[in-house]
Amino acid sequence: MAYNKSNAAYDLNLFDDDFGTSAPKRRKQEPAKKTKDKKSGKLLKFTEEHANKSRKRRHNPLKLAVGVLTAAAVTFVIGAIIVGQVRLTELNQEIITAQTTLADARSIYTQNQMKLEASLSKADIEKYATEKLGMTKASNAQKEFISLESGDKAEVSVQKSENIFTRFIESIKNLWS
Repeated sequence: MAYNKSNAAYDLNLFDDDFGTSAPKRRKQEPAKKTKDKKSGKLLKFTEEHANKSRKRRHNPLKLAVGVLTAAAVTFVIGAIIVGQVRLTELNQEIITAQTTLADARSIYTQNQMKLEASLSKADIEKYATEKLGMTKASNAQKEFISLESGDKAEVSVQKSENIFTRFIESIKNLWS
């Protein structure tokens, strides 16, 4: 417990003998196996492992076909998604253009309504009717009153019988009116 008594902030001797380097220690590589031949002094041994590495890898045709079909399906799905997004963007742009056109048309309609209401006041209409058309306001002398001696009458109208299809069509028409 000598490290408790020292004033040094770090005592690297406690952690590692070779504290001067920060590089990791390298492993020693084993030299390749060499055999001596009678004719030549140095010859490398060609093992079965080296033979397997040097051979070309054969591909299973079934796995290759499944892989190609999977890649084609994924490509098709991604392409369909991209085409759908492009079409959706185009439709959204058309909607925005139509909404802008509609807003412009409503603005023009409102302006025209205001101009029409400003040009057709009650006083102007009465003046036009009396001067140009020769009309006068209705007076009591022009009104005719009639009286019924028998009182109010009410008549019940009988509807002709309709089949179920006609009633169904009429109910649909009534929804829209």
